[in-house]
Amino acid sequence: MTQNSDTLEYDYRVLQLIEERPDISQRELASQLGVSVGKTNYVLSALIERGLVKAENFKRSNNKSGYLYLLTPKGISDKGVITARFLKRKVEEYERLKAEIADIQSRIEE
Repeated sequence: MTQNSDTLEYDYRVLQLIEERPDISQRELASQLGVSVGKTNYVLSALIERGLVKAENFKRSNNKSGYLYLLTPKGISDKGVITARFLKRKVEEYERLKAEIADIQSRIEE
């Protein structure tokens, strides 16, 4: 399965946030991700469709319905794979930036 950089990052971050706070709203997720609620809905729908997350209705204390987002067993196991891919990509990005910084510094010193 090939994922582009943005998709991988959103998947990783949403799974992490849901694991920490299953009762998080889409609006709160959007705020944490720095994206629109529509984009958040799209990411959540894709995770649900892939069987990584399930959404259950529940009553919030102010009598409004909300969703409880739960990682499925597949979501729990795939989260490890997604985390490893995300970490690998971030380390590669760090190494590229480190090399670019060293190159710029050497040009400045010349």
